[in-house]
Amino acid sequence: MSIVVVAAVIVSDGRVLAAQRAEPPELAGGWEFPGGKVDPGESEEEALVRECREELGVEIAVGARVGGDWPLSPGYVMRAWLATVEAGEPAAKEHLALRWLAPQEYFAVDWLGADLPVMQAVADLLAQG
Repeated sequence: MSIVVVAAVIVSDGRVLAAQRAEPPELAGGWEFPGGKVDPGESEEEALVRECREELGVEIAVGARVGGDWPLSPGYVMRAWLATVEAGEPAAKEHLALRWLAPQEYFAVDWLGADLPVMQAVADLLAQG
């Protein structure tokens, strides 16, 4: 049984929010979608809302899921959802930096290996409208 990590693909006016990892050292500086592990007893969507509250200080509305299970390190899978900010302004509480990426900038950051195919899927989805 894999450990599920959830990721929020927060979209606003065609822009996507990217978060720069602060830790662990081997991932620091890479860019990812905010999120984290699902705690026992919570749904994946509840985990997404909690993680965005903790990491970014925002309340989100969870939208459609992006793709299926995205492989992470052995024993982990990532599940991603589109999301929008309902309240608050994203702040880098646990990340080095946050950056809103316009469509022409979607691949301008050094995405972590696991997040890159998700960004490609999201770019394709958003291009379709």
